[in-house]
This record gives sequence, C-alpha cells and structure tokens, in this order.
Amino acid sequence: MKVLPDVPRWARLAAAGAALTNVPSALWRVAIAVGVPVGLAQSEYDQMGAPGLGSLALVALSLVSEAFAFLTLGLVRSWGERWPRWVPCLRGRPVPVLLGTGVAGLGALATSVFGALFVLTSLNADIEATTWGIWLLNIAYAPLLLWGPLLGAVTVHYYRRRTRSWSAPARLP
Repeated sequence: MKVLPDVPRWARLAAAGAALTNVPSALWRVAIAVGVPVGLAQSEYDQMGAPGLGSLALVALSLVSEAFAFLTLGLVRSWGERWPRWVPCLRGRPVPVLLGTGVAGLGALATSVFGALFVLTSLNADIEATTWGIWLLNIAYAPLLLWGPLLGAVTVHYYRRRTRSWSAPARLP
C-alpha cells in the first residue's frame, strides 16, 4: 500500500490511530466470545449467549468494526484515490472525491455519536461485574471516543487534498 507523498505525517498518524481505536474493544469482545473471564458476572455472559451462538455475533461485530476502521487508511493511501485492482469493473478508476468524503464523513459522525452515547449509557448501565471488570470494560472502549474525531480530521484533509487547485499559490509581496 503506497503512501502518498503529499500526505502530511499528522494525517498518516491520525488515520493509523483511527484504524487502531477498535482493537481494544474487539479483543474484549473476542475474549468474551471464547469464554475468557473479563470480570463480568456469569449472567452477563448468559445474556450475550457467550460462549455459544452469541459468540458469532461478538466476533462478527469485531470483524466488521475492524474492517470499517481499516478503511480510514484509504484516505491517506493510494487505494483511496484509485480503486484497487481487485475491485471488479472499477479497478484503476479514480475514486470520486464526494464518495470517499461522504462515506468517511458519515462514518465520522456515526462513530462520534456512538462514542458519546456509549459513555452516557455506560455511566447508567446496571452491569453485573467486578470493579476490575468495569475498569477493563472502560479501558477497552475508551479509545472509541477518538475514532470519530480522528476520522473527521483525516476526512477533511482528504477532501482538501483531493480538491485543491494544482496551480502554485500566488505569493504576496
């Protein structure tokens, strides 16, 4: 995956950060899916159906969220400007700026709202867990608060970079 030369370091770091914000919560869900004790009461495992059929939903949610987070890297990589070879019918064609910006912008809005709602609801949630289990839950999900803002910043940069004029800026005397 080629790094674009006109992408500043801050944008690459923000994109990587956004892509990594899901890892702790995904690992927490997978741990629950396979029955690793994370400080929750057995009633919480039973409610989620884990381990068991509920494990499929937990793993699927982890994989889907990781896939969406990974797409942030497309905003700073070449495959975010031209469709990759493996995309049938579109391979090699330019990715429309408004498509990339629109999808990423909606994602930034959705993840920002989700992060805020998660914090608000988890403060009032009646979860049966040990003190360390509540701490672990909060530590695993806290990075998600950064997903929306990081994705938003990279999205604005992507839009500005892709729509700027290629003529040299005028110099002031």
